Amino acid sequence: MTPLIAGPYRRVREVWRRIRGWRRISFTSGGLVFTVGALAIGFAAVNTGNNLLYLLLGGMLGFIAVSGWLSEQAIRGLVVTRRLPRGVTVGQELRIGYTVRSRHRTLPSFAVEIAEGGLPGRAFLPFVPAGGSTRARSLNTFVRRGVYPLEAVTLSTSFPFGLFRKERDLTLPGEIVVWPRSVRPVTALPTVPGEGVAEGLAVPGMLGHRGEYRSLRSYRPGDDPRDIHWRSSARLRDPVVREYERDGSECRWIYLDVRHEPGDAAEAAIEVAAALAARAVAENHPFGLKAGEAVVPRGEGPGHLERVLDLLARVDFSPDASGPDRALAGDGCVLVSVAGVPGFGTQIVVGISSRPEELLPATRGEGAA
Repeated sequence: MTPLIAGPYRRVREVWRRIRGWRRISFTSGGLVFTVGALAIGFAAVNTGNNLLYLLLGGMLGFIAVSGWLSEQAIRGLVVTRRLPRGVTVGQELRIGYTVRSRHRTLPSFAVEIAEGGLPGRAFLPFVPAGGSTRARSLNTFVRRGVYPLEAVTLSTSFPFGLFRKERDLTLPGEIVVWPRSVRPVTALPTVPGEGVAEGLAVPGMLGHRGEYRSLRSYRPGDDPRDIHWRSSARLRDPVVREYERDGSECRWIYLDVRHEPGDAAEAAIEVAAALAARAVAENHPFGLKAGEAVVPRGEGPGHLERVLDLLARVDFSPDASGPDRALAGDGCVLVSVAGVPGFGTQIVVGISSRPEELLPATRGEGAA
């Protein structure tokens, strides 16, 4: 297509996309039969001049007009707000919440469906009061980790008679972050002894449960009961715990080697890295993650685990990616890879069995397993 034609063609296509996104209408099976019947009666009325057929034709056409007007009012003037969780794990149900508010002052909306482009789940709203709001949710499940962009929601209804289905798109950008699974059986990560292999990435003075005393703070769920300061708790009538500084070298580092073709083996390596991070959180140890050029600094707790899972959801594998930094090789860093890196140190090499659905458990040692 020449540039002189391509420019106007793109503009026409964009205008058509906006018009189609504004309103779309399609026949239901019952509506198609009803419309064909109306055309047949109209043809018979013209050929015979029978007044009764003309009256019947007028009633059917009026029925179609009322159906179109009511369905238009059902999806017009609705404002949608979407609520998304921070992330969802592969295989778990994702609940997308919607709050729908009607700007109509007199007419309520009935039988409205909300759909997301590319997602099978739909939310159904049986009734939206005039000038009021209501809530609904849809359920979806993802089988692959990653980031799924959302552009718009589609409102649709076949109210009141089910003859036509009318749709309308509302621009509502967002994204769904699907985390990898973190339940694979793995062994514990070694800690960094003294000045560790991740020396350039560690941050000294991190808060922990054992070490030099720092201060008192309010009790939080998950705190060790041995750290409760009973005298202060009795005086303040609220649980108070001692807070300590953790040695800056006491850290566990996970290095994910992304030099591999995307596929089942790469996804298994990501699940192993996620499982190592989850185990470090369960054991209340600080840890950090390096995947290619991306780094999540050391930290601890469920919030830090979510940051690591967010990064793992976005990791891309490529044979041309940079290799592991051998300066990090040592007792405090575990390399997770598909093919293994000779001489790196502690490694977890992930393999795939003859049956693709059965991922082999991670193995420790040097070289490929």
